[in-house]
Amino acid sequence: MSKKPSQDNIFALPLADIADFVFDKQVVDVFPDMINRSVPGYSTIINIIGVLAQQYAQADTRLYDLGCSLGAASLSMRHRITEENCEIIAVDNAQAMIERFNKVIERDNSKTPVHTLCDDIQNIDIRNASVAVMNFTLQFIPLEERKNILMKIYNGLNVGGCFILSEKLAFTDNNENETQIDLHHAFKKSNGYSDLEIAQKRSALEKVLLPENKETHIQRLKETGFSQVYPWFQCFNFASFIAIK
Repeated sequence: MSKKPSQDNIFALPLADIADFVFDKQVVDVFPDMINRSVPGYSTIINIIGVLAQQYAQADTRLYDLGCSLGAASLSMRHRITEENCEIIAVDNAQAMIERFNKVIERDNSKTPVHTLCDDIQNIDIRNASVAVMNFTLQFIPLEERKNILMKIYNGLNVGGCFILSEKLAFTDNNENETQIDLHHAFKKSNGYSDLEIAQKRSALEKVLLPENKETHIQRLKETGFSQVYPWFQCFNFASFIAIK
């Protein structure tokens, strides 16, 4: 029987000093509960990443999960792809995430090999890729570095390969931006988070999670060279895009 994920109560009590959010062991221990209660549509995104991987994976190629956390996207791809001689490269710069994901892989009996790397994705050599995923990862990378990372992904993809990008969004219209934030907070409250938890986590994230608007994402992906860029999912201020080389 699988163990029930620990409940996220990191921000449940008043904090005198709210530090910047980091993916440490405390977060790893509650991450499945945190992500599902915080990101509307997360389970749908993870499931469809597997569907897209099944559609676009090419034989004898690599699939990259960049910022893999506990490997939900990697496992979704692993359980869906049917092409021969594929391998998944899962990268995260949080050692606690990689260590926990390695234990998950040991219990998973799918045949496609998964290789984990604890490193910054800027240091990763991307090559012979048919699928690449950044699932709520780009938003934590400094703005000035984002285009270079996307260019590295584009250059490492084979023709016909796909890149899946999921991100929290900002909106150019202030009224829409505030409404979407309010709806997101209502979603979190419906999942049991208190006003205190929502406010404290927002403070912890405000300097490290820098969202951009949908138009910026689409334009930058096109400037990188992708021939087709489509938003395929949005719920409140969370969205996912697919870009085809």
